[in-house]
Amino acid sequence: MKNLLIATDFSENANHAAEYGYEIACQLKVNIDLFNAFIVPVEIPQAGVSVWPPYNYEELLHDCKTNLKEIAEVLGKKSLHAGFKPQIAYSCNVGTVPEVINEKIDEEGISLIIMGTHGSNPWNGLLFGNHSRKMIDNVQCPLLLVPPKSAIGPVKKIAFATDFQELQKDTEAIYGIVPILRALNAELLITHIYNEKGHNDEFEKQVEHFLAEMSAKANYPKISYSIVKNEKAEAGLDWLCRFEKVDILAMLHREHSFLDRTLNGSHTQKMAGHISVPLLVIPGH
Repeated sequence: MKNLLIATDFSENANHAAEYGYEIACQLKVNIDLFNAFIVPVEIPQAGVSVWPPYNYEELLHDCKTNLKEIAEVLGKKSLHAGFKPQIAYSCNVGTVPEVINEKIDEEGISLIIMGTHGSNPWNGLLFGNHSRKMIDNVQCPLLLVPPKSAIGPVKKIAFATDFQELQKDTEAIYGIVPILRALNAELLITHIYNEKGHNDEFEKQVEHFLAEMSAKANYPKISYSIVKNEKAEAGLDWLCRFEKVDILAMLHREHSFLDRTLNGSHTQKMAGHISVPLLVIPGH
């Protein structure tokens, strides 16, 4: 696995996500690129042409690098591990968060992005945090969104939540995170969130075939399966995170996927506020 990128806006929530990301890097034995994207204020002269005041850019760049250096120094002193200590490079650039980060993915081969959400409810952060939602829709590699209350420590169980409506895409997504699972030595819990509609004998056979094929081809022994029956997807996810001792919730994201329908569903704003585990978004495009 290659380096991971920790994106920060220097907020308290972002600092927590950076600490979480540092411990993940220790477990994965990879190095860190600590990164900030910023927008330079423009001046609009009477002619209507926008220009960047040079002093604004230089000041912002200096402040950004200073803040990143301070975070890197703090992280290096907080490791819970006596073994591998990741090297931390830091950089900043001008532009929107998704655009600049996707450029870094292409240039540096980033394998995982970590960033914080805003608000006490991670789902509220996903729904109403502009940067988070844009990242979900546009990022080109797995994205781990860390809510403020996430516990920092070893990742022992990752739950992949699905409604099994796109079996081939689910298969590709799970194969894609197996290297992360191996590095963490974590259990993968494939979880089916369902209601009665469309849940019949034929569907059960498809799921059984999927699980058998998955176990054979993934070549990873720590894969298990559970079902969660609930009429509302958000309530099922809430139950899963509370009672299955899940450290990270993983979901595939593409148009019409389970995550996409959940985020855009009519009940989304009613998601329980005590879900506090990070969400691993796996891009399906």
